[in-house]
Amino acid sequence: MKSSKIVGTGSCLPEKILTNLDLEKIVETSDEWIKTRTGISERRITDDAVATSDLAIKAAKSAIDMSGIKSSDLDLIIVGTTSPDTLFPSTACIIQNLLDAKKAVAFDVSAACSGFNFALSIAHNFISSNVYGNALVIGADTLTKYLNWSDRNTCVLFGDGAGAVVLTQCEKNSGILANYLHAEGSGGKYLIMPGGGSRNPNPKSEEERCIKMDGKEVFKFAVRAMEEGIIKVAEMADIDLSDIDLVIPHQANVRIIDHVAKKIGISKEKFFTNLQKYGNTSAASVPIALDEAYRSGIVKNDDIIALVGFGAGLTSGANLVKWEV
Repeated sequence: MKSSKIVGTGSCLPEKILTNLDLEKIVETSDEWIKTRTGISERRITDDAVATSDLAIKAAKSAIDMSGIKSSDLDLIIVGTTSPDTLFPSTACIIQNLLDAKKAVAFDVSAACSGFNFALSIAHNFISSNVYGNALVIGADTLTKYLNWSDRNTCVLFGDGAGAVVLTQCEKNSGILANYLHAEGSGGKYLIMPGGGSRNPNPKSEEERCIKMDGKEVFKFAVRAMEEGIIKVAEMADIDLSDIDLVIPHQANVRIIDHVAKKIGISKEKFFTNLQKYGNTSAASVPIALDEAYRSGIVKNDDIIALVGFGAGLTSGANLVKWEV
């Protein structure tokens, strides 16, 4: 059996910056309140004319350029998103057309903020079982379009963005070493966007249309799920936790990351964070962070990297990667 490895990364963020000081003017909050509870200072937001695929295609092209693999040689395109351009066609099919990647199978994965880890795991398993050779995996969301800007418990958290990786086949025991996915549907009520689906296709208010969250319950799940994910992939790959060189967690809240680091016994210095600049970009947060960590020289060849996240569903996922670019 083969494996797969990441040979290209890319990301794209909107130009418009919304700071905590800007938020003070539109909702009852403060820069200190947001920083203390989340670690976020600012986030990027799209305007009405920019859709999720507009960010995703730029991240995809950057990853493809780095990989040296032609779009025409892609066999698979998976987009993790819960804010697609349209309910159908999928954002992945839109990307396939924009790239002229005619032979690529294309579909979306809906696992909220866990979407990239789910998509990466799916692509890896297709490649390692010799079904496909090259894959483009994207995490992209524009959740600021679904925020109630009078709800300070949610509107201060999210930003927009896209991140992408290109995978190709490699020998076993290199590249992606292990992956673990998890879901707890019983917790779906704790993080939900109730409007727009078949249950409520025509929401009558912002409260019905926009994201709702029980922060305490999500926090508890997040800490438990990310701890579990890191431990599981390390065990599956027969790697000691102390041998993990870098953890790239879902960029939701610095307090969650602090709790996970403490519980798992991995130094906080090994956890890469950029949420202070971008907020929670949902499925895009892990690939954006990976791209930034690589391009800034933090990621080095032969590093063991844990990619881990959680999201609505409730869902969580982790991938353990040996970096070989």
